[in-house]
Amino acid sequence: MTKRTYIIAAGVVLALLVLYFFLRGGTNGQTADIMAVAKKGEFKVEVETSGELEAKNSVKILGPQALRNFQIWQVTIQNIVNEGTVVKKGDWVATLDRSEFQKKYTDKQIELEKANSKFVQTQLDTTLIMRQSRDELINLKYAAEEKKIILDQSQFEPPATIKQAEIALDKANRAYEQAIENYKIKKNQNVEKMREVSAELRKVQGDLNNMTSVLQSFEVKAPEDGMVIYEKGWDGRPIKAGSQIQMWDPKVASLPDLTRMVSKTYVNEVDVRKVKKGQHVEIGLDAYPEKKLKGSVVSVANVGEQRPNSDAKVFEVMVDIEGTDATLRPSMTTSNKIIASVKDKVVFIPLECLQTEYDSITYVFKKDGASIEKQEVIVGETNSNDATILGGITEGDKIFLSVPPGQEGKASKLLPELNGKRKKKDEQGKPAEPTAMLKSKNTTAELNTKKPGQ
Repeated sequence: MTKRTYIIAAGVVLALLVLYFFLRGGTNGQTADIMAVAKKGEFKVEVETSGELEAKNSVKILGPQALRNFQIWQVTIQNIVNEGTVVKKGDWVATLDRSEFQKKYTDKQIELEKANSKFVQTQLDTTLIMRQSRDELINLKYAAEEKKIILDQSQFEPPATIKQAEIALDKANRAYEQAIENYKIKKNQNVEKMREVSAELRKVQGDLNNMTSVLQSFEVKAPEDGMVIYEKGWDGRPIKAGSQIQMWDPKVASLPDLTRMVSKTYVNEVDVRKVKKGQHVEIGLDAYPEKKLKGSVVSVANVGEQRPNSDAKVFEVMVDIEGTDATLRPSMTTSNKIIASVKDKVVFIPLECLQTEYDSITYVFKKDGASIEKQEVIVGETNSNDATILGGITEGDKIFLSVPPGQEGKASKLLPELNGKRKKKDEQGKPAEPTAMLKSKNTTAELNTKKPGQ
């Protein structure tokens, strides 16, 4: 029985030891899972955004540009070639709705007929008037010659008769001369009338000729060889059949130069201060996850804008893609990682390790041997995952990723280099005592220092 008892006791002790080490190993594993080690090395400040590929250079395919001259401000696309179609110069691209313009064209044709009729009628009227004036001149000339003959035959008549013949001849000559002047005036009048109706006719005819050429432009043709890419409207949606184009910007589609591409992206107003022209960019493609491209920032918008379906203000950033890739196509979605800055040999930890108290003190929970220390830290630059630490911890320190149980109300270990700044800030923020109160304090002090009887 004694031997059996020893065996049972030894088995129980062994089982307890196995359970102890098992539980201890589980605890250590759990601790390792919720802790991180402060690392030292290269640290990248990155701004990650999504963008869209565009051709750096492209030829615009335009609709009729002269419609504003005819008080037409927008036109509907009836039909358009499929996006991505490769076309040759002169190939059909789109057909625009010409119904509104056709009505104006018909009205202009009627106006031309009226102007032509007016021109012919004025021409006939002036011809008739000038013919009558010429006949009148001939008759007046004959009348003057007749009066002269009468005067010549009255040489042997009484003086009174001769005088009457002279007066009659003088009247006939004057009438003839006045008729000549009137004829010149009527001729000038009729010339101006013909010039007026002729100019009106030419204007209407010119308008109709222009409208005829504009009418032909409702069949949109490709100005160059290339791949058709739809333009985007004011709402960011591609222009397609049924969409309307505005006459102040009559773009229907474009023929991009696929050898030079850019990624158009938007950065929020919080991160835009980090982005500068010339910074390197790592670019990925959603369509080809295995492809990794390189680029650089070529422009950053100075004025923010509000994108559709978003309340945040963003700034447009254009990224130039290095090299040429035949697989790149406009409107492909890109993931852009803008390298804002690179720091060498700096200490950094995950962002989850950082905690903040109500008085804006940033701290971490650091493993110090068997104890846990609540340590204040100085935070430098951050990226989407980590933060650099300028003071408070060093390389290799073990930091908790979350608040350890029972450590919530623990006092922080403050950094000496920050205490002076805090005291100075408190002194600057402390309100000065009023002058009246200072005088009252000084008077009380003087009374206390006086001896009795003074």
